[in-house]
Parts: sequence; structure tokens; C-alpha cells
Amino acid sequence: MIDIKFLRENPEVVKQNIKNKFQEYKLELVDQVIALDIESRNTKQEADTLRADRNKLSKEIGGLMAKGEKEAAEKMKLQVAAEADRLSILSEKEKELEEKITDIMMRIPQIIDPSVPIGKDDSENVEVQKYGDPVVPSFEIPYHTEIMEKLKGIDLESARKVAGNGFYYLMGDIARLHSAVISYARDFMIDRGFTYCIPPYMIRSNVVTGVMSFAEMDAMMYKIEGEDLYLIGTSEHSMIGKFIDTILEEDNLPQTLTSYSPCFRKEKGAHGLEERGVYRIHQFEKQEMIVVCKPEDSMYWFEKLWQNTVDLFRTLDIPVRTLECCSGDLADLKVKSVDVEAWSPRQNKYFEVGSCSNLGDAQARRLKIRVNGDDGKYYAHTLNNTVVAPPRMLIAFLENNLCEDGSIKIPEALRPYMGGKTEIR
Repeated sequence: MIDIKFLRENPEVVKQNIKNKFQEYKLELVDQVIALDIESRNTKQEADTLRADRNKLSKEIGGLMAKGEKEAAEKMKLQVAAEADRLSILSEKEKELEEKITDIMMRIPQIIDPSVPIGKDDSENVEVQKYGDPVVPSFEIPYHTEIMEKLKGIDLESARKVAGNGFYYLMGDIARLHSAVISYARDFMIDRGFTYCIPPYMIRSNVVTGVMSFAEMDAMMYKIEGEDLYLIGTSEHSMIGKFIDTILEEDNLPQTLTSYSPCFRKEKGAHGLEERGVYRIHQFEKQEMIVVCKPEDSMYWFEKLWQNTVDLFRTLDIPVRTLECCSGDLADLKVKSVDVEAWSPRQNKYFEVGSCSNLGDAQARRLKIRVNGDDGKYYAHTLNNTVVAPPRMLIAFLENNLCEDGSIKIPEALRPYMGGKTEIR
């Protein structure tokens, strides 16, 4: 959420940012909030004047009563009562205006970083760098669920009967591989100095609206009926929520955490062949990383976060690339974002396996996450990134480690988590 003072002083900058994100229908919001802000400040000024007058008159009434001048005191009491009625109306108006301003401000997108490429949608994202040599083997690579089925590692039919489409049973060595990847990612991040955390898997509505836009919430979140609780779509939500309404000491920054959780997503809409199987599902598990830091350090941590994911995939012999998200592909709270994509030898192209985002002070403003610094209090910056998210990551793993005889080789880094196995047959 943008600082109201910044919007007040730089309305054209905010409007240009909206244009850069190809959200012209939101341009009117800027003028609306400016008008409401003027009305709000005028209302507050009148209310504050009345409050000051009331305090002054109350003291004068006390003085008159002490002197025995009851008639003058009673007249003044009538004046105080009249002003009290007006103050009650103004106080209610102050509250209503504040709610309207907050509602609009939460729909105006965050100011993107100047380095973000301008583009309408993900088709205009920009490749940054490739890591590892993508290889297409001479033999045919089956669809990922076929690979799993041949290894007796997945049961989609039973899952459909139990929970419907978008769910799965992982079995045997494939299930073990899934858990091994998560455990390896956990230790990988701990070795890089991050504190391991297992967060709540449900969060309240004030945390939901603090970490994401209304559009994202509607498309992603499952609500618990009859409760002010939502199932998390990613552990980033509850991890950032951990700091809600807190004042952090500057000396204790950065906060660097890595978390494990199951994730639950609606995933609305129909999807093509490549997004079936276990690519786009309602339930999955993920290792995440988040950082809460000083504003001047957020770009430094942004670079470190996505590099962690690249490094992890490379230790598992999976070629990856980084893709800079263009302005139109950025969610409203994001300042800058990079996707990490893994190589798919079956499709002969890369596909997304993780996303790294710098949200500036957007989440911190909504959740009131402040820092106590030498020059006073200020809002922290928050960042998040996917370490690894199987079973989607398993697609890249299986395709890149598949042998012609149908077996799966286990990279050395993962063998201790697979009981020493060097392959799956």
C-alpha cells in the first residue's frame, strides 16, 4: 500500500505507475482518494478544533462554578452539549472517510522498481540468465504422470474418488523422493543461515488482506466455513503475518526465515495438458524463504533469494533460467519479481518452479510492521521466494534424471535423504 503522503504529493507518478501496469481503469482511484483525503483532513481539523474548545470550556465552567456564577456556567454547558453533538457527527464521518480511503489505497498498485521491464503480461517477461546446459535426450520422455505410474509412484484415480480432481496419492519411492527434496531444501537453507520454522497453516482475514491483493485472495484462498480463518496458499503468508503489529529493533534485522508447509489453492479456471497431472493442483508442499529487512537492504536480499533457488536446482543437476517479470505480470503489492524456471526436456522449454518477490513496504504498511531506528520508526521491507515446491519440482527432477531404461538417477546431494539410493527403478 502506497504512503498516502506520497500519493498526495505525487499523483502523476502514481498514475503513470498504473499506466505502466496496464490498469488504466484504476486511474480514477487516484483522484477519488485525493478528494476523500482533502475531506478527511478538513473533517479532522474541525473535529480537533471542537475537541480543543471543549477542553477549554470545561475548564472555564469549573472556574465559574467555583466562583458561584452558576447561570453563566449553565449557558456554557449548553454550548458544550451542542458542540458535543457536532463532534459526534464529525467523529463518525472521520471513521467512514478513513475506511473509504483505506479501501481505495489497497487497490492502487505499489510503485514498481525503475528496473522492471514494461510489458502487458507474462509473454513479455525478459530472460535474464541461464544456468546449466539444457539437454534433450535421444529417447522419448513420457509425460510426468506416466513416469510416476511406471514406478508405481502415483495414484490419481483413487485421489479423484476421495477428494476430486487436483489431488493425488504419491506412493513408494516417488513419495520418498518428494519428502527427500523437501528435507534437502530445508537443510540447504539452514546451511545458508536461515532460521527454520513450521508456521500455522491457517490465518485470519486481517493477515490475508495484509499480505495479498483482493483479486489474489479470491482466486487462491480457501475459507474455513463459520470461522475467521483461511487455509494458506503459501507459508509466506503466515511467515510475514508473524510480524503483524510489531516494532522490530533495527539491530535485529534482517529476519531471515525458511519455512515448511502444505499449501492449498483454488487454482480457478481450466488448464491445458501441461498443467494437469501434478503441475497445477489444490494441495502441495513447499519450502519457502522470507526476509524482513531495512529498506536500503531489500534489493541486496532480493538478489540473494533467487540465487538460493538457482543454486539448489543446480546441485540436483537441473538446468534453470531466471526470468524478469514485466510490469503487467506483477501482482499489485510487488515492487520487483523474478521467476526461476526449470528445463523440461520433454517439452523442450523451461517452466516455472519458483518466484522471488520484493514487496517493498507494501505488506509492512498493511500489517504495521515497523522498525525502531536511530532516526525514529519506519516501515520494514519484506521479500519472499520459493526454495522448492514439489510435486511440481518433481516434474523437472524426473525428466532431467530419467534414463533410457526408465530408471531415475539420484544426484549425489540427494542420496543421504534417499537412504543411500543411487537410482529408482
